[in-house]
Amino acid sequence: MQTTREQPAPAGSPVIRPAGRPARAPLSWVERRLAAAGRAAERTLEHAGGMATLFWRTMVYLFTGRIPLSEVATQVYWMGIGSIPIVLVTGGLAGVVTSQQGGYQFTGNVPLYYLGSVVTSSIILELGPVLTAVVLIGRVGARITAELGTMRVSEQIDALYSLGRDPVRTLVAPRIVAGIISVPILVAIANGVGLLTGMMAAQFTLGLGRESFFYGAGLFWHDWDMFYSLAKAVSFGFIIPLVASHMGLATRGGAEGVGKYTTASVVTMTLGVLILDAMFPPLLLN
Repeated sequence: MQTTREQPAPAGSPVIRPAGRPARAPLSWVERRLAAAGRAAERTLEHAGGMATLFWRTMVYLFTGRIPLSEVATQVYWMGIGSIPIVLVTGGLAGVVTSQQGGYQFTGNVPLYYLGSVVTSSIILELGPVLTAVVLIGRVGARITAELGTMRVSEQIDALYSLGRDPVRTLVAPRIVAGIISVPILVAIANGVGLLTGMMAAQFTLGLGRESFFYGAGLFWHDWDMFYSLAKAVSFGFIIPLVASHMGLATRGGAEGVGKYTTASVVTMTLGVLILDAMFPPLLLN
């Protein structure tokens, strides 16, 4: 039986399209922007839903007592004790810089002992918690994302599922609990070191004695300020491992994907910390 081959249409002849499939008109600039915004909103809601699921499952494991305490202790040691050196440096430099800049501003008619209040309020209310969270994003958050992301692309997460073990229980929940425990302790250390170095800098560079520094610090001190600082620390200790773990478990695309998701995780954690920091004053200080 002889088969016939379809001959190409002559040049210049109109193109005949199959019935029922009309040609699609190109999207306008507005339509392209709306489509891009829709895709971005979809990805944002997808990540928000994933983090909410991780939070819920972590709370379930926490209140049912099914989180491995040995893994929590390991993560507390790594996040807490391992981060003390960088926290000491960060808190100390924050105190020195705040004291010197405050002293520069107070060279007029403002009494110098007010510097104690400026340093105390700046360190405890803002610089101690935020700077500690920022350095922990780089040291703790990026490592969590890279570690879990590598386990995801190398199919170790799938192997845990095949063995009947939940990665949220064994990998995510201990890190979140350890973050909630470790970060407030680190922030308290940063606050103390910042106040100490701020006082020493004021004494050496401005001649402000310790008694005058503490007198100024007590003028506008409120016991609520310490609770405010530790409340910030708890929220930061929760959001950093939560975002890092979610981005790690969502990693796709091999080694390149690990780098991509780790970068996105650091950006997201930084924005999350800054957004939470901006929400605290109207919620707890007014």
